[in-house]
Amino acid sequence: MQPEHVTHFYRWIADPEVIEYSLSAFQTMTTAAQIDAWFARTLRDDSSLNRGIFTTDTQELIGYAGISGISRLNQSGEYFIFIGEKAHWGRGVGTEATKQVLALGFTELHLNRIMLTVSEPNVGGVKAYAKAGFKLEGRLREACLRNGQFHDKLIMSVLKAEW
Repeated sequence: MQPEHVTHFYRWIADPEVIEYSLSAFQTMTTAAQIDAWFARTLRDDSSLNRGIFTTDTQELIGYAGISGISRLNQSGEYFIFIGEKAHWGRGVGTEATKQVLALGFTELHLNRIMLTVSEPNVGGVKAYAKAGFKLEGRLREACLRNGQFHDKLIMSVLKAEW
C-alpha cells in the first residue's frame, strides 16, 4: 500500500456495516485526520506485514491484509484482513488473500504459527479462515461489544507443519 491509498479508508471506515467486525480502532475514528494518522502508523509499522488487496483486472484497492505483532523470537504473528469494498464480499477474495499472506508468513518471514481472532457472528470470515487452513483453538467469551451486544471472539491458528 502507498500513502495515497488512505482515501479509500475514509469511505470504508464511515460505513458501519464494513467496520462491524473489524479493528476496534475503526469504531472510534471519525475524522480524516484520525484515519490519516492511523494509516501513516500502519505503513511505518516494522512489526507487521501490511499488504493491499487489489483486483486482478483493474488493480483497484479493495482492502488490506497481513500479519501484526510479528515475534521473530517466537516465530509467530497475528493474521488480519479487512475488505472494504462490499461488492467483493462472498466471492472468495478473503480466502485467496488469506492463503497468500500465509504463504508470505511461512516462507518469507519464516514463522511457525499464525493466529487470529474472529467475531463469532462473522460466519463468512470463519468459513474463509477454515478454508485457508486455520483451526479453532478456543474462544474469548463476550470479548467484543458491537451494536449494544456482546459476542464471543474465536481464536484460530495454523502451524507451518499443517500448512
